[in-house]
Amino acid sequence: MDMNAEWARMRLDFRFEARTSRESMRYKDTYIVRIHKDGHYAYGECALFHGLSEDDKPDYEKQLDYYCRNLNRLKECRYSSIRFGLETALANLKHDGADEWDNCKGIPINGLIWMGDKKLMARRIDEKLADGFGVLKLKIGGIDFEDELDLLEMIRQRYAPSNLEIRLDANGSFSPENALNRLHRLSSFGIHSIEQPIKAGQLDHMRTICSKSPIPIALDEDLIGCTSEQAKHEKLRYIQPSYIILKPALCGGLSGANSWADAAEQTGIQYWFTSALESNIGLDSIARLAIKRGIKMPQGLGTGELYHNNIPSPLYRDGAFLRHDAARPWIIPDLKWNTPIS
Repeated sequence: MDMNAEWARMRLDFRFEARTSRESMRYKDTYIVRIHKDGHYAYGECALFHGLSEDDKPDYEKQLDYYCRNLNRLKECRYSSIRFGLETALANLKHDGADEWDNCKGIPINGLIWMGDKKLMARRIDEKLADGFGVLKLKIGGIDFEDELDLLEMIRQRYAPSNLEIRLDANGSFSPENALNRLHRLSSFGIHSIEQPIKAGQLDHMRTICSKSPIPIALDEDLIGCTSEQAKHEKLRYIQPSYIILKPALCGGLSGANSWADAAEQTGIQYWFTSALESNIGLDSIARLAIKRGIKMPQGLGTGELYHNNIPSPLYRDGAFLRHDAARPWIIPDLKWNTPIS
C-alpha cells in the first residue's frame, strides 16, 4: 500500500504572555502531519515559526501540500519546518521497535526564564531555582539593560557560578556598536554563554565579537538559511563561535540539524539542541535526536509545559530533566485533516 500524507493546522495557547526582544505571543500556530501506511499512522510536526523562519511565506500550505504528495522528493525541500515534520513522521513510521528512550534515564535541561518586567522575571527565576534547576537560560534585551544587570546580580548574590550556570539569549537585541561593552558588563556575573548578541547576517561583526567577547558566543539565528555542507563549514570557520544552537525546525529539519552537528564536531565547536516552541510531537523528535547524538550538557528542551492545550504524551518534566514514560499514551486531538490530492 502506498503512503498517504496529510496535514492539519493546530493553535497552541500559551499559559502566559511569552515575550522575546522581537515580539509578545499569546499563541503559536503549528502544523501537524500524519502519514498512513498499512493501517498505521505516524505523526510529525511542521513547526513553522512566524516572523523568524525563512519558511514564513504565503505559499507555505501549498508547499506542504506538494511534499505531502511527493514524499520521495523531500530531500529537495528548502522549507526547514516541512522537512522536520515529514522526516519525523517517516522516522516514526519506520520505527522497528527500538526506542531511543529505552536506555535514557532522562535528558538534563535548562530552566527557561521568559522576559517580563523586573519583578515578574525575579519571580520566575525563584520558581525555577525551587524546581532544582542547575542551569538557567534568561532571555534578555526586552527590558531596561540596567534592570537585567540587577537581576543577574540578585542571582549571583545567592548562587555562585560553581553552583548555578547562567546562559543568556539576546535574540539579536544588541547593536554591533554596543555589544562588546554590554558583554564586558555581563561577564562580571560568570555567564556560561550568550546566544546571538547581534542580529543575524552581520558576519564580519559577529566574527569580531566572537574573537573579543569575554563571554563565549553561541550562534542561533545565524544558522537559518545556510544549507550546503560547504557553506556550513565556511561559516563556522569564519565566525568561530564557541557554540551553536540547533533548532531542527529552523536549520534544515532533522537531516539539517544532524549536518550542522557534524560540521560543529569537525571544527571543534560544541552544540546543544533546543526547541522552537513545538508541541510535544516536535519536542519528542528533537529529544530523540539529542539522545542519538550523545547528549553532553543540558539541552533547551524544557518547553513542554508552555501550552494549555499541548498534546498529551509520554514526555514529562521531572525537576531539571525531561523524561519519558511509555505507559503514558499519546492522545492526538481531533483535528481537521487536509488530504492533498495528486
